[in-house]
Amino acid sequence: MRIERRHRAFTVAALALALLAVTGCESAPEATPRPSARHSPSAAPSAAVARVCAEPAAGPAKAPAGAVTVDPTVLGDLAAKTESSPPHTTFWLRPGRHLLEPDRYAQVMPKEGNTYLGAPGAVLDGRRTNQYAFGGTARGVAVRHLTVQGFVAPHDEGVVNHDMADEWVIEHTKIQYNSGAGLMAGARQRVRANCLRGNGQYGMNAYKTGDSIRGLLVEGNEIVGNNTDDWERRRPGCGCTGGVKFWAVDGADVRGNWVHDNRGAGLWADNNNNDFLVENNVLEANDGAALMYETSYNAIIRNNMIRRNNWVEGRSGAERGDSFPFAAVYVSESGGEPRIPARTDKIEIYRNVLKDNWSGITLWENADRYCNSPANTSTGYCTLLVKDTGRCARPAIAAAPLYADCRWKTQRVDIRGNRFALDTSVVECAVQCGRMAVLSNYGTYPDWSPYKGKRVAEAITLKQGNRWHDNVYRGPWSFVTDDQSRKLDFAQWQGTPYRQDTGSTLDPRNGG
Repeated sequence: MRIERRHRAFTVAALALALLAVTGCESAPEATPRPSARHSPSAAPSAAVARVCAEPAAGPAKAPAGAVTVDPTVLGDLAAKTESSPPHTTFWLRPGRHLLEPDRYAQVMPKEGNTYLGAPGAVLDGRRTNQYAFGGTARGVAVRHLTVQGFVAPHDEGVVNHDMADEWVIEHTKIQYNSGAGLMAGARQRVRANCLRGNGQYGMNAYKTGDSIRGLLVEGNEIVGNNTDDWERRRPGCGCTGGVKFWAVDGADVRGNWVHDNRGAGLWADNNNNDFLVENNVLEANDGAALMYETSYNAIIRNNMIRRNNWVEGRSGAERGDSFPFAAVYVSESGGEPRIPARTDKIEIYRNVLKDNWSGITLWENADRYCNSPANTSTGYCTLLVKDTGRCARPAIAAAPLYADCRWKTQRVDIRGNRFALDTSVVECAVQCGRMAVLSNYGTYPDWSPYKGKRVAEAITLKQGNRWHDNVYRGPWSFVTDDQSRKLDFAQWQGTPYRQDTGSTLDPRNGG
């Protein structure tokens, strides 16, 4: 799960007015401080978007009929009663601090169809001792109205649904201040109206060992302040940080979430994801990109408010002289592919408002990254069009069909009907911000690569159906094509040979 290292080589107006209404934001309790801020914390969006950390829905004050009551004064009562009860049992956790046995592997092992309901004030606390809260392979488990905190899952592992069981429902739950990921994911999992806050690595790691995840709903959650352990600093290039990471997910609806103030990317789909719908979210003030779609396929990204993202990583790049366009939406070796079934055969990015981000949208393709290349950081994985990595080798890779199918291609990306606004006095940038880009690097590696030189740069820029059109720009925008050195003004961007942004307008004044 490593990030690619580049240098190894609904009317829009109505959405904007609704989402720009702001109120306040609940801060973390004193006992579990947030990392020092890199920018001012986000104000809360309008009531139409998730604000569940400050205003969580309360659980049942009394035990439902037939439920097993769990006593917080009895050490390990939840795990013991789960073990002694049959499948499809409902457990009601009384108000108070519930503890497991003081063993690192002590955890609750649900049975099929179990439901766990927290009363107001019910907290399952790992005491920085237990690694996992809920594990096992039972299907159809529900966790609702509970606070889960203080667990110490290892790197790349998670606290709730640790073993990635299928068909779980996690609703109205605070999963906060844990190490690792707050939760993992299985097939057909439903994650609704939760507070995923201040976890050491991710709010959620949607990854299933040895398999893809089919059908995932992430709706109405607040995903805030994750990656407190700053894993990218601890393991440079790990690509293992942010609000939510999706890995090999086939079919995901990500809607109505408030994803903000995460260290790293807000949402990151990495490696052979397909058929994503990302809509009606507020993605703001994340240190990295609001959304990364990497080595993946077929997505609809629409009606989102995307603001004040990538200030930290963008400014850091500018300060070290890195001219790469650090964008709010970063599409990396990803594109539409008609041969892979999905709701669309493109990556469609439309009717979004992008306001005061470091840069706008970057379409990137690493000429040295493809199946079976040593530069492929998704080690051992091939594209969804070629299952056997061994096929992507000389001499076959140099000719059709493998010449195209062994490469994750940034192709068929349609960017339309968006509003891009930039006020450089707000972003406080003088250079290398406010850019839109479609580019690649000069292919060099390995020596048997059929993609050397400018082949990929020419393809992504002119031959792979990547189009901007009918957008509105306000602010001092510039445009990058082919490689990082070629910067264009709006007229050049619209002119021959690029012919981008037909039907679009640009007002160069700082804009709101």
